[in-house]
Amino acid sequence: MSSLIDIKRVMPPHIRGHKGAASPLVCLTSSSAPLTRLLDPHCDLLLVGDSLGMVLYGMETTLGVDLETMIRHSRAVASSARHACIVVDMPFGSCQETPQAAFRNCARVLAETGASAVKFEGGREMAETIAFLTARGIPVLAHIGLMPQHFNANGGYKVQGHGKADADAILEDARAVAEAGAFAVVIEGVVEPLARKVTSSVEIPTIGIGASRACDGQILVAEDMLGLTPGPHARFVKKYADLSGTVGDAVRRYAEDVRTRAFPGDEHVYADTKKDQK
Repeated sequence: MSSLIDIKRVMPPHIRGHKGAASPLVCLTSSSAPLTRLLDPHCDLLLVGDSLGMVLYGMETTLGVDLETMIRHSRAVASSARHACIVVDMPFGSCQETPQAAFRNCARVLAETGASAVKFEGGREMAETIAFLTARGIPVLAHIGLMPQHFNANGGYKVQGHGKADADAILEDARAVAEAGAFAVVIEGVVEPLARKVTSSVEIPTIGIGASRACDGQILVAEDMLGLTPGPHARFVKKYADLSGTVGDAVRRYAEDVRTRAFPGDEHVYADTKKDQK
């Protein structure tokens, strides 16, 4: 290289180095340029989640999201962020066939979007793929516990980790993805004592969503947190705003102004300046 590139954005090694830090990682999802510009200054990590299928496209699950959709939204997010580490959710079926097929899909995502890492669901069964990818320069954020892409197999969204056998399996999943080279792991929808135990048992950061305050970071779907999605919401969602109410009120006032011809006003239209010059 003829010169060194000054990268100010948070990168996967920075996330990996946050294990055990006093201040947890701040993570949210994002799927558009306008939203990214608002979230980016406050977040360590922004995930372009396949939850966009439900939030933006009205799907009942995430299973219908394809690779092209994820690439399109991820490009918008990555080009608008200046600070946060950008991670792309790999859609259902894009990484499960073989490690080689996963590499082709993940390499395409990083090359075409400008994101820094990928995320996909799975524990022990995906460890070989994680090792294959990380050995070839593709950083991986793992995802265990409740896995939305397993909606059909699990019969819905169910809290995980009840009972010793289930808890032991999730703990083994966490250790497997850490040993395979994941730089961090999302723990979703598991009972609190288990999430706490997983966090203390692995050497990579844990990012909780419906897990434990003991996790090394927390993540929510931004639209849920901002009050833009209709309920009911999962127990772990905390609404920090009610933007659906704010938007609804703004549209109501706009409609009223249009119908009464209060909008547009004189200040919103263009005068014929050339006529005045004659």
